[in-house]
Amino acid sequence: MAAFNLTPSEPSPFILMGIPGLDAAHIWISIPFSTFYIIGLFGNFMLLFVIGKEQTLHKQMHLLLCMLALTDIGMSTSVVPKALCIFWFNMKGITLGGCLTQMSFIHTVSAMQSAVLVTMAFDRYVAICNPLRYGTILTNARIAKLGLVGLTRAVLFILPMPLLLSRQPFCANRIIPHTYCEHMAVAKMSCGDITVSRTYGLVIAIVVNGSDLTLIALSYGLIIRAVLRIASKEAHLKTLNTCTAHICVMLMFYTPSLFSYLTHRFGQGIASHVHVTFANFYLLVPPMLNPIIYGAKTKELRDKVGKYTCRR
Repeated sequence: MAAFNLTPSEPSPFILMGIPGLDAAHIWISIPFSTFYIIGLFGNFMLLFVIGKEQTLHKQMHLLLCMLALTDIGMSTSVVPKALCIFWFNMKGITLGGCLTQMSFIHTVSAMQSAVLVTMAFDRYVAICNPLRYGTILTNARIAKLGLVGLTRAVLFILPMPLLLSRQPFCANRIIPHTYCEHMAVAKMSCGDITVSRTYGLVIAIVVNGSDLTLIALSYGLIIRAVLRIASKEAHLKTLNTCTAHICVMLMFYTPSLFSYLTHRFGQGIASHVHVTFANFYLLVPPMLNPIIYGAKTKELRDKVGKYTCRR
């Protein structure tokens, strides 16, 4: 993504401080950062490779897994390389254009991932509540169109954020106590009135997360109603077991995301290093665990991965 060209003269850069108060431990902190990142990249690229190579995996759910893997790769890659430059080489500077570009990319990918999770919930609803028409309701082409709609929504909703901030005057003190350029962290560096930018960010968070969580809750409400109509308790467990991977992934995405968002806006009493650590947890741990969870819970995918990893 090209950086935003904002000013005629070269402005002084922003300074990303990493994890505030833990500067002396940055080298040690970089170990789990780099480990989680490498495992996440390996797992997600392996998932993309196996699904791409195996014709039998060219199905609706696996196409959704590819979308999830791409957002996971984008999410972690938008943050970790710069964070490691801070931890290893003390390269804390980032231009205003680079900062806004990183910010817009992170929030766009996050909104896209939320859309993918909604589509996955709808996939589970159709598979359980209307299995005979599953193949006609959710074709691969329709899944691809839903993914395109999610991407378009994410870009249109997030694009005004950097555009609004690019019009703001920024103070001489441009030190951001974070490992990456988060929307409110950058907005607080402005010397001007950020009411519009702050309000827009809040509205988008409520609209995107609120609508997506509502649709997911509705899907699972209908799934639970359908499951309760099944007489056999064993069938109950077997049916619900098909949803456990999605529920785990969903909890890992939304829980730290909402915590990070709320503490950044309303948690003035929470220590900065706690907030920044959770914000990085949200961007690092789900991309690492998502392919592991789906690989463990999906037998067909697990067998195909084993076919490539266990070759002699």
